[in-house]
Amino acid sequence: MPQLTRRAALASLLATPALAQGADWRPSQPIRIVVPAAPGGTADISARLLAPYLQTHFGQNCVVENRSGAGGVIGTSEIVRAAPDGLNLLLGNIGPQAIGLSLYRTLPYGRDSLLPIAGTVRGPNVLVVHPSVPANSLPELVAHLKQNPGKLSYGSPGVGQSPHLTGVWFNQATGTEAIHIPFRGAGPAAVELVAGNIQYMWDNLTSGIQQIRGGRVRALAVSSADRNPQLPDVPAARETMPELAQFDVNTWFGIFAPAGTPRPIAESINRAMKSWHETEEVKARWREMGGVSLYGSLEEYAAFVNTEIDKWATVIRKEGLQLDAS
Repeated sequence: MPQLTRRAALASLLATPALAQGADWRPSQPIRIVVPAAPGGTADISARLLAPYLQTHFGQNCVVENRSGAGGVIGTSEIVRAAPDGLNLLLGNIGPQAIGLSLYRTLPYGRDSLLPIAGTVRGPNVLVVHPSVPANSLPELVAHLKQNPGKLSYGSPGVGQSPHLTGVWFNQATGTEAIHIPFRGAGPAAVELVAGNIQYMWDNLTSGIQQIRGGRVRALAVSSADRNPQLPDVPAARETMPELAQFDVNTWFGIFAPAGTPRPIAESINRAMKSWHETEEVKARWREMGGVSLYGSLEEYAAFVNTEIDKWATVIRKEGLQLDAS
């Protein structure tokens, strides 16, 4: 029976003109890109940079829809349930597509529920504080936190997102305590930080760099193993304290489609994204944001995502973290 099923599927595939061997799939209806976060963050920026290119490339409208909440689970679930026809895409990220798979006790999807298509951008998180915080370096912030255990608050774009887990790892490694305040995206969290309603946060450098350059927040360290060329005077966290010698986090973003999306469709979108990455507009935008292109073939991007899933599973198990998706 399985053999007959495969033959039937192959016959169906070859009978479909848009997916015939050698044909370059093109959508016949509008495409939507779901962003599982609020407007203003790196995921939203990536999607709104990509959408007009896909619209021109494929000759079909391409719209961005923000579906924030539950650390990216709500938006992700919407695409997991969508038709695998190339018209429903997810601008996913390290949170719901890697960290969340181990962080949450139960999820309405698993690691095989989505097909990785191609990455958009990756970059470190950056530790930023409100100007009122009496700390001009990471060790000074640690000292301030230890003098005020549980009194300072830090924000994140949502429970289970990379900045949240970066903050958890940072506090555990340095033996500090702070109150975590989750928001529906990096944009709202940054607004509250600038307003002084939270004291610090680990923000995606790609979305937070403009606040730093504008002097509205003060950058103390980046989470990557090395300094970032966009902020050469800001040290890597692991440079600053022995307790952070193993600290190394990069956040990332990319396009996913529902599992079962035919390979010709996935390849066509991947090729379009390769051309998109090669445009001067995108190269300049990544430099401006302090990010690095995350383009790769279908196989390369899938391997990258799987490595991230396994990495964070190890970290989360070691820390004993477990949450309920809500």
